[in-house]
Amino acid sequence: MIFFPNAKINIGLQILSKRSDGFHNICSFFYPAPLNDILEVVNSDDGNTHLMLSGNNVDCNENDNLCIKAYRLIAADYDIPPVNIFLHKTIPSRAGLGGGSSDAATTLKALNTIFKLNISSSKLQQYAATLGSDCAFFIDNKPAFATSRGDILEPCNFTFDDEYEIKIEVPKDICVSTPFAYSLITPNSNVPDLKKNILEGVESWHNTVVNDFEKPIFNIYPEIKKIKEKFYSEGAVFAAMSGSGSSVFGLFRR
Repeated sequence: MIFFPNAKINIGLQILSKRSDGFHNICSFFYPAPLNDILEVVNSDDGNTHLMLSGNNVDCNENDNLCIKAYRLIAADYDIPPVNIFLHKTIPSRAGLGGGSSDAATTLKALNTIFKLNISSSKLQQYAATLGSDCAFFIDNKPAFATSRGDILEPCNFTFDDEYEIKIEVPKDICVSTPFAYSLITPNSNVPDLKKNILEGVESWHNTVVNDFEKPIFNIYPEIKKIKEKFYSEGAVFAAMSGSGSSVFGLFRR
């Protein structure tokens, strides 16, 4: 069975405080983006579970891949057979688009579907949250405000796909490490109400919605800033870096 894990973009990203567990409390609006990997899960013929990768390079060994970890989570609680997971990577890695998290969440959903496990969405979100801070978003895969580590989700029916097209660009040969990006940030809880600003509509975001990572990352990687400026010069209504970078998205009127 074949699935198509999609990317996400962060519309606004506020770094509010450092947590005792080493993570940060954030506030962001997560939105599905039209960029997909391809994932297929089939029964294994040698009694072992394997991951086969193609497409964009993924810099980790099989045992550390989130798809394999997702399989192990389900296999620990349910009697499922070994599988082969074929993953074709199109979503760039370490670009702030959540590709690895989406692949992991989709693996959870795929196993649930294929083996008819009847695991609820809320239970799948619990599994996903143990794999990564934004993994739970991809279970329901609908626009949501994310708080805490990014794992507390408030679904939101605000959409703009009918009016605006999302364009995404990733600068060549620039990967931004998330821990490095956080090391550049001084958290600030005295911030505007992101939810209020988002719901005021796309046309107002240019003046009200900010990604806290942009300023320090742009100082180090001006090439990323240039993509944002290019999108605006091409007529984008709103443009921003997604997550801690290096991808930039622009919203254009259809």
